[in-house]
Amino acid sequence: MQRFPSTILWMLVLMPTACSAQERHYAFVGARLIPISGDEIAEGVLVVRDGKITAVGATSDVSIPAGALRVEMNGKVIMPGLVDTHTHIGGFGGADSSAPIQPDVRIYDSLNVLSPGFRRAVAGGLTTLNIMPGSGHLLSGQTVYVKMRKGGKTIDDWFYLDADGHPMGGMKMANGTNSQRKKPFPGTRGKSAALVRERYIKAQEYRDKIKRADGDPEKMPARDLGLEALVEVLDGKRIVHHHTHRHDDIMTVIRLSKEFGFRVVLHHVSEGWKVADEIARAGVPCSVIVIDSPGGKLEAVNMSLKTGGILERAGVKVAFHTDDWITDSRLFLRTAALAVRAGMSRAGALNALTLAGAEMLDLSDKVGSLDVGKDADFIVLSGDPLSVYAKVLETWVEGVKVFDRTDATDYLHAVGGYGAGDDLTPYLCCIEQSEDN
Repeated sequence: MQRFPSTILWMLVLMPTACSAQERHYAFVGARLIPISGDEIAEGVLVVRDGKITAVGATSDVSIPAGALRVEMNGKVIMPGLVDTHTHIGGFGGADSSAPIQPDVRIYDSLNVLSPGFRRAVAGGLTTLNIMPGSGHLLSGQTVYVKMRKGGKTIDDWFYLDADGHPMGGMKMANGTNSQRKKPFPGTRGKSAALVRERYIKAQEYRDKIKRADGDPEKMPARDLGLEALVEVLDGKRIVHHHTHRHDDIMTVIRLSKEFGFRVVLHHVSEGWKVADEIARAGVPCSVIVIDSPGGKLEAVNMSLKTGGILERAGVKVAFHTDDWITDSRLFLRTAALAVRAGMSRAGALNALTLAGAEMLDLSDKVGSLDVGKDADFIVLSGDPLSVYAKVLETWVEGVKVFDRTDATDYLHAVGGYGAGDDLTPYLCCIEQSEDN
């Protein structure tokens, strides 16, 4: 008999319709709640209905609504789903080797939703992801913000959509040694910055031509997908997520963002501790990685576990990211624990895993904290989130459980083992055949 990977069971579990899931009404009772937006609650109630949080508070203050399914959570911890501001799971696509600046490239055209990396993500409690193109360019393309909804068969099922129904995302840029390659790539830091300035000036000119045309098709410039995307950056509709390590590279990014007025999040910032006050004065947030390319990246040689705490004390908004595979998604909580051990506050570190990241993706009105009206994205832990002994027991997205450690297949993805790395793509034909039969 032919043996299918254990992940095939996951696909079969996803077949029920989202409609029936959204009709569920829960009251999670007795857990220690970590709302992020407020003080921790020693024994609380979280009420969820139709994918939204409808009540949260101490047991003595919240009445359980009639018709809600009561779920006992004594001894467990509930906190918001984790927000990863920088990951590469699902495929390391993006720009090619033809040019150092390619803003027209969209990472979501490269993603494989059947990749087991997404199952590792929910096993680690990650519910919102900023999936990035690779970093070996000055500008490698458009990122995409996704939510790990159950039942996603294509990347479209996971999109965050803006008010106009378009997929939300940022723009990935990088400097330092990553883009210093053979022509047509720049060979120096100075040339790298010059190429970036040149392209943004062209985007400004392109925007000005469109304004002058005032809707007249005969006066409109020829359509340019790359410049269109950069105009979105200039207009503040698309945030720049900028890979940068050395302190001088960090200052170059800040200089460029001021010059062209684009919003930016600094990613990695291995030497952010050297220019913490300058970053704070610029009002630029930072997405920090605690472990970066161990043994392999020269410009990360001065990175420090103390960076998060130093930036926090300087007044910089701090989030964390995995850069998965650099940090395995399943170990994301340990990033905060290491930062606290090195001097960051507990509240700041937990905020950096959740609400700060949501704010850096313009998603804080939807996710990042346990507040009434927000999406019911949360995780259930066996213990304190900063303990290495704590396990992610359940992950919920919009009021639907997407990971359960007691499920054999989910457990396999949480701990690894034979079959955990299987991709489902070769087996879709088998699913279709079984459905036909």
